[in-house]
Amino acid sequence: MAKITFGGVAEEVVTREEFPLSKAKRVLKDEVVAIIGYGPQGYGQSLNLRDNGINVIVGQRKGGSGWSDAIRDGWVEGKNLFPSIEEAIRKATVVQYLLSDAGQKEMWPTVKASLRKGQALYFSHGFAVVFKDQTGVVPPADVDVVLVAPKGSGRTVRTNYLAGSGINASYAVYQDTTGRAKERTLALGIAIGSGYLFETTFEREVLSDLTGERGVLMGAIAGLMKAQYDVLRSMGHSPSEAFNETVEEATQSLYPLIGKHGMDWMFGACSTTAQRGALDWAKRFETATRPLFELLYRDVQQGVETRRVLDTCSAADYRQKLQAELDEWKNSEMWQTGTVVRSLRPENEPKRL
Repeated sequence: MAKITFGGVAEEVVTREEFPLSKAKRVLKDEVVAIIGYGPQGYGQSLNLRDNGINVIVGQRKGGSGWSDAIRDGWVEGKNLFPSIEEAIRKATVVQYLLSDAGQKEMWPTVKASLRKGQALYFSHGFAVVFKDQTGVVPPADVDVVLVAPKGSGRTVRTNYLAGSGINASYAVYQDTTGRAKERTLALGIAIGSGYLFETTFEREVLSDLTGERGVLMGAIAGLMKAQYDVLRSMGHSPSEAFNETVEEATQSLYPLIGKHGMDWMFGACSTTAQRGALDWAKRFETATRPLFELLYRDVQQGVETRRVLDTCSAADYRQKLQAELDEWKNSEMWQTGTVVRSLRPENEPKRL
């Protein structure tokens, strides 16, 4: 593994140069990888594995959107697509358990009963194993238990791969019964299209992931955008102006530059007026929000958030309630404005002769 210094701290990472796809294919040449669940991660990872020449099958219950999506993507019933999860697991040497967290809890008795000695049980999230007191997911002692967690959505796993790049991922070995668990894990991580792999544990992965998606990745950003938009509107600014100053400039101009060069570069590259204000107010937002992030982390660590996920997502009326919440955002003035603003971007204008 390569030793790379991140912000003054040396870490060991696995790159595609030292563990190329050719090596991953040699490691996995006798493996049969069963994808259990054709949601976002199952979709992205399975197609990348298939394109990279890995022997992949899919286990997905019939009747839902996942089954229809799998048929759309070229999986063939009876050949590499099976409506019986038990059958897919029996045919596999590696079982990628990629159902939703609530789904993993629900299906675990079926999955556990189908596992056999020497298989690798693969996760992309530490939730089920770490919070086993809530999920009941306790893997058998005679299987490898491993994790590869892409740092992005399953859709991004696929689109980045198709674009010729990759997406960074963490990896962990929870249980090694074959002596090959780490090698299998790294090979699978490379074969799903990871840019580089960094080591973690199941616990660190789930604590950082749940904090991140509730915080800076989505929850906090959505809340900050809504608060600024509402203040601008209350002070007499038009919807178009409020949205452009809150979302459009951030996502279309500044965030791509930050992603490419870093916030330190962005501070140095903007006008002196923006620079002075951003440097001063960044500290104030840090002071104001740090206690909230500390509370968020404690709730994740103590199982408050995981319990909420399992309780709400397993409720009979969850889909209806979820749709009402999503519709509230979709139908708000702010995001209705966003729909119009996006349609007016130059790349979306009708082509003129």
